[in-house]
Amino acid sequence: LQMLEQQVVGGEQAKNKDLKEKHKRRKKYADERRMQLVAALQQSDEDSGDWVLLNVYDSIQEEVQAKSKLLEKLRSAETEIKDLQSEFELEKIDYLGTIRRLERDLMLFQQLLDQVQSLVRRDCNYSNLERIKRESVWDEETGCWKIPEPVIQKTRLP
Repeated sequence: LQMLEQQVVGGEQAKNKDLKEKHKRRKKYADERRMQLVAALQQSDEDSGDWVLLNVYDSIQEEVQAKSKLLEKLRSAETEIKDLQSEFELEKIDYLGTIRRLERDLMLFQQLLDQVQSLVRRDCNYSNLERIKRESVWDEETGCWKIPEPVIQKTRLP
């Protein structure tokens, strides 16, 4: 009677170890998946829960209201994205204008230096602009350049 009971309980493959392992793996996978869903639901707030689970509605009116809320959220997100893009575009235009203005100023100062350089005495250290650029040092504390003092080098003949 016990032999028959053991054969009947669990079916004809009650002693199949591969099948038992397969059932254990499936159960373990199902438990892990359930835990992941529970964790995802706990992390998400009530509003974002609409994205995780399929809602069941009592009436069509409730479904329409829920989907209207979702649609409104999407529209507000789209408007916010458009606002951010337009703000970024305005900043980009402003930066480009600043760059163009600085390039024009740099060209003006370079042309002025080229014109004035010919007027500086040859025995002054300011007659060589490349040397002045090499000897100049940027001061982080004051936020300006430290330029060498102008020096006139007098040569004496013996």
